Amino acid sequence: MRHFRRIAALAIAATALTPILAVPAQAQKAQADKPLYKDASQSVDARVEDLLGRMTLEEKVSQLVALWLNKGQVQTPTGDFDAAKASQSFPNGLGMISRPSDRKGITAGTANAGADLTANRNAVETATYINAAQKWAVEKTRLGIPMIMHEEALHGLVAPGATSFPQSIALASSWDPGLLEKIFSVAASEARARGANLVLAPVVDVARDPRWGRIEETYGEDPYLVSEMGLAAIRGFQGTTLPLAKDKVFVTLKHMTGHGQPENGTNVGPASLGERTLREDFFPPFQKAVTQLPVRAVMASYNEIDGIPSHANKWLLHDVLRGEWGFKGAVVSDYFAIRELVTRHKMFKDVKDAGARALDAGVDVETPDGEGYNFLIQLVKEGKVSQGQIDNAVRRVLEMKFEGGLFENPYADVKTAAAKTNTPEAIALARQAARESVVLLKNSNGLLPLDASGIKRMAVIGTHAKDTPIGGYSDVPNHVVSVLEAMQAEGKGKFQVDYSEGIRLTEGHVWAQDDVKLTDAATNDRLRADAVAAAKDADVIVMVLGGNEALSREAWADNHLGDSETLDLPGPQDQLAKEIFALGKPVVVILLNGRPYAVNYLAEKAPALIEGWYLGEQTGNALGDVLFGRYNPGGKLPVSVARNVGQLPIYYNKKPSARRGYLFGDTTPLYPFGYGLSYTSFEVGAPVLGAGTIGIADKVAVNVDVTNTGKRAGDEVVQLYVHDDEASVTRPLIELKRFQRVTLKPGEKKTVRFELTPDDLALWNVQMKHVVEPGTFTISAGPNSVDLKSAVLTVK
Repeated sequence: MRHFRRIAALAIAATALTPILAVPAQAQKAQADKPLYKDASQSVDARVEDLLGRMTLEEKVSQLVALWLNKGQVQTPTGDFDAAKASQSFPNGLGMISRPSDRKGITAGTANAGADLTANRNAVETATYINAAQKWAVEKTRLGIPMIMHEEALHGLVAPGATSFPQSIALASSWDPGLLEKIFSVAASEARARGANLVLAPVVDVARDPRWGRIEETYGEDPYLVSEMGLAAIRGFQGTTLPLAKDKVFVTLKHMTGHGQPENGTNVGPASLGERTLREDFFPPFQKAVTQLPVRAVMASYNEIDGIPSHANKWLLHDVLRGEWGFKGAVVSDYFAIRELVTRHKMFKDVKDAGARALDAGVDVETPDGEGYNFLIQLVKEGKVSQGQIDNAVRRVLEMKFEGGLFENPYADVKTAAAKTNTPEAIALARQAARESVVLLKNSNGLLPLDASGIKRMAVIGTHAKDTPIGGYSDVPNHVVSVLEAMQAEGKGKFQVDYSEGIRLTEGHVWAQDDVKLTDAATNDRLRADAVAAAKDADVIVMVLGGNEALSREAWADNHLGDSETLDLPGPQDQLAKEIFALGKPVVVILLNGRPYAVNYLAEKAPALIEGWYLGEQTGNALGDVLFGRYNPGGKLPVSVARNVGQLPIYYNKKPSARRGYLFGDTTPLYPFGYGLSYTSFEVGAPVLGAGTIGIADKVAVNVDVTNTGKRAGDEVVQLYVHDDEASVTRPLIELKRFQRVTLKPGEKKTVRFELTPDDLALWNVQMKHVVEPGTFTISAGPNSVDLKSAVLTVK
């Protein structure tokens, strides 16, 4: 069972939790006529200003805090919402409840990230809880301001029974933004059906260090790919316009920024990045999202950049996010991040001072509970925080609530909540998503697809062939189809399936559990011997290797680590593979993992090798479709796969002076960015430019022919890269600028049509201006970042 979410293990005095709660709301006579802010025919701006003008300072500050660990203040001992307790604890209302689907507050928070071993609320229970909470907010507080209800939804709603889709890094391997839009439309519908109206997703961090345990939460190493996948996720969750539709939820962009290249590869480590690198590689996914779609929430990152943590970085959150990009929404803190300005970054003596700095930097809402922001009233009275700062933050929160339609209807339909969860259509989409996410790395002598008629006996090996990992930020799905279950279904009436565990990586793999216990060598020696014996009589062997949620994950506390100093496969997996390969049988190796491992031995010796990442609840069915040829894999790697940890960083868009060479080593990746094979073959032609010469303000059409030269229908991802041949600052050797996944029948040819804009050719010059410089540009196309054909574009 997988449980959830973060709480830093470090404590702040309990007295920090209560200052704003003790101030009673001022009793005022109700107006005879309906207040303007309750009139849905009025503009959002007018309603916000009318409501803001009616609010006391205490009521305003209450809108800037959330409630999670301290839910006992609004609940009965058994976890039901208690309106009387809520009124006593929060007489001025409350802005947000964090993760209403969980059961925090029933027991005291524990040291293991608050991951109490208690099943979370199901759809009906969550909808009932949220409705009771919203009824209190609307009917029992003076101004009747409804609450934001946020949930996690990294690869599907994180709640019991919700549909579990492939993990983010797997979804990125699909290179199919349309697929992501469908997936997160389902996630939004399932969340809204339970009463949630905000999700803490998508993650649009660019990840450039595979040691980092959170790499699985990302869409990879390239800013353009991450941007396109992020935009698709937003369209799915939220739509493209406001007000929010009844089956949509607001998104929260995470985590601004530099989070994905931490020092030493360890979570929340300093990001040693210059401004140009930030603007070229880390800003684009955030900038595109907030300028192209009506995003209303951005989450700051834990890390520091050049000595300033993001939660204290006014240049980042105000000057750039609001000033340059025009962001109008709210900045929310990451969980306990204001506290961590004290405990981790060592910047302030207490959360009160940290709260003042965070608000001044541009953080509007503190999650998951009020700590530093509980002192805002006192800070205003002391002159350290202005009324104007409070008003600006509250204004952004209220705008979201009006744009979300919460003042008209904040409630869920309890009767339909369960029926809208994990529908047959959602399950089918989860299977399709998993199939599209599979990356075929090797297929010697056409071993795949398998022919069931030629198999009498199959051996399935690997602990995670039976006990399927689905990645971090997961709850418990209704059913997860394992590889073993799928192979048994394939073999029914056709061939015998024998299972042997073969290797056990850890004793349990609960993502939120603090301690990780590696399985002892003696146990694995026994399991390996049993597997070899079981495989001797097999006609074909399917072996599942990789990692699990305990071995690569978010390191949210010093006693809950998740990053790695090595990229080697954990445990004696290579030894198991060696002994299985020695049998001389056809072997298909499937990797299920969160980080890209340096699988040098498998790359050399495995007859067939598949990167599956974490494929969600339909893992087995999707892999069965791939292994037996009902689906031709077409996924591509969203990251470069290193040969060893000494190569890092290994991201593909390197600068010209990078990676000259090692004395006795190799600077090329084991598998390059954008790589992935198929059961058929393709020919990607050289790019054909609509014009050989353009002006600096012009666009140019680029056509690329792609042909299926094999005997099976399949998918190819046509990738378009650009290099600025001479410039005033150094430029990457290649940069991804466009891509398209296309399906072709045998012998079919298609012309993929792209258009490059001035923005695609621009750079940040010496004066830190975004400009297109005249000169030549090499435009390249291919099936990955290495096998490219080129043309030259001149810009005058």
